Amino acid sequence: MRKSWWKILGLLMIATAIIGGLLGPVPVLPILHETIRNVYFHVPMWFTMLTLYLISVIYSIKYLNSGKVEHDLMAVEAVNTGIVFCAMGLLTGMLWANITWGEPWPNDPKLNGSAIATLMYLAYLVLRNALEEEQKRAKISAIYNIFAFPVMVVLLYILPKLTDSLHPGSGGNGTFGDLDMNNNMRPVFYTAVIGWILVGTWICTLRYRVRLIENKRNQID
Repeated sequence: MRKSWWKILGLLMIATAIIGGLLGPVPVLPILHETIRNVYFHVPMWFTMLTLYLISVIYSIKYLNSGKVEHDLMAVEAVNTGIVFCAMGLLTGMLWANITWGEPWPNDPKLNGSAIATLMYLAYLVLRNALEEEQKRAKISAIYNIFAFPVMVVLLYILPKLTDSLHPGSGGNGTFGDLDMNNNMRPVFYTAVIGWILVGTWICTLRYRVRLIENKRNQID
């Protein structure tokens, strides 16, 4: 029970955020209207993805320093889990864009950068499957992973700020926190972000444990 408190906390926070996100009061805004509730679901997906990718980079660095296969397995499972949250972030974003901007994927630097970043991490997984020798695969993918993370940050957060963009927080636009979220929304929003990060980390550790068992079975066989 002592080791599971943060998992239970994460589930409770997500449940609270879902209820508050669907039923709680939101400001009356032009264009957005009730769709601003999607901020409770769309943005936390990206925060969770970034957290998992950061965990992956940390364990890739650890692997290069230690050579322990456990560190390599944690790195790849963090990316595997992060990709799932990336997909959910893209889907909720496309739904929101279709309502507010009139199409699910306008030609926007923020959206295009997120697509390139997603392909970059999918390429990481393809690279791992393309290499059969275990140590070579782990080393090359670790180096790739370490360089991929800062490139992703540039694509998602730096380049969009330097160009015209429809997306909040990019191209000179204010963020939702600056313009649209009131004091009723912020507690629900931060609860959702923390809750999804905790649950995403939990899923990652579960995948890691399964991968460890599979790895040990393969060594025995």
